[in-house]
Amino acid sequence: LLYEGVSFENLGLVVIDEQHKFGVSQRARLTSREPAPDVLVMTATPIPRTLTMTLYGDLDISIIDEMPSNRGKIVTAVRESSKLDEVLAFMRRQLEAGRQAYVIYPLIDESQKLEAKAAAAEFKVWCDRLRPFRCDLLHGRIPAPEKQTRMERFRRGETSVLISTTVIEVGVDVPNATLMLIENAERFGLAQLHQLRGRIGRGEHKSWCILLSADKTPETAAKLKVLENTSDGFEVAEADWEHRGPGDLLGTAQSGLPALQLGNLKTDMQLMHRARVAATAIVEWDPRLEAPENQRFRKLVVEERGRSFSNVS
Repeated sequence: LLYEGVSFENLGLVVIDEQHKFGVSQRARLTSREPAPDVLVMTATPIPRTLTMTLYGDLDISIIDEMPSNRGKIVTAVRESSKLDEVLAFMRRQLEAGRQAYVIYPLIDESQKLEAKAAAAEFKVWCDRLRPFRCDLLHGRIPAPEKQTRMERFRRGETSVLISTTVIEVGVDVPNATLMLIENAERFGLAQLHQLRGRIGRGEHKSWCILLSADKTPETAAKLKVLENTSDGFEVAEADWEHRGPGDLLGTAQSGLPALQLGNLKTDMQLMHRARVAATAIVEWDPRLEAPENQRFRKLVVEERGRSFSNVS
């Protein structure tokens, strides 16, 4: 559907699920049709750029803040990598109680450029650690049929522990999986960590997400503390927005610092609303900014900012 050659007879509605998985250009190809379709985007963790669009009024927002019924609570805890033995003891108790677990790594194979553990390299270590419980390995380079076979084994309860990369981030539903251990948690973004922990707590049992990290920097501690303090995806997204910046609404950057010199997107929301009302009135009256009194706006938008809009340039 993203190919330019694809044409629609009468496209009226575009629904984009897991919106954070798509780039700006990809979403634009689906929505920049004539006539413009209605658009519904859905995500548990809006990217910074999307949150900024809601502040500017380019997107209306609805928040679903209720969990499905019969879902167990998820407890998130940050632990130093040196505490792994304690974590393993807790994991064994969960497995002996009949529960299942995920162990997540940021890499498939070890890298000389990154000080991070890898799923394939650590798989045998986990098999030895957790005997007699069965472990399976899952990552993006495994052929799709074999990947499906291993996932089905885990879903049926034949495998107790799944050692995986972020390939399980979406679309995996195993109610009996109540424990997730994320190695090198500092290597993941806030939104990605929240998406990953959403793979547990899908049944009636209480679940635990343990974030392992050897990084003791204040920045990492503050980031991971967000996950400990809230299970609300929108709060996580707001923290991500503050940490990474709002992105570029006129370009393709989905995070990064804004071009504002004095304004603050979070504290100046009322002023932004007034500015948007005024800007809307100007564009409705002079959509191409051709009036003499609007030449300063046109110069700011087109010449000084190097931007172009379909209804301006």
